Amino acid sequence: MNAVKVEYTIKPEYRETNKKNIRRVMEALRLHPIAGMQYATFTDEQNPDTFIHINMARDEATMAKLNDVGEFQDFRKALKESHPLSPPKQTKLNLVDAGFKLS
Repeated sequence: MNAVKVEYTIKPEYRETNKKNIRRVMEALRLHPIAGMQYATFTDEQNPDTFIHINMARDEATMAKLNDVGEFQDFRKALKESHPLSPPKQTKLNLVDAGFKLS
């Protein structure tokens, strides 16, 4: 299994727009799920302008399919154009164990 965490901090005035863009991505994934992938986004409890995206997929090829989703491409472009306070930082995660299986 592959897992990636992406974390960034936006300007407060961009918070609602970012959430709206994320919801568009999630709606697209609900309508056209990528088999073998789970994707979720969170905000930091201490700083609501810090967003954390977690993408888990059965393999690298499955994970890469997210980049083909038009709404995800739109989200990334808009985020870049918003000039985040802290740009997206990607961290690969190593699985210890999980109570689910990505099929």
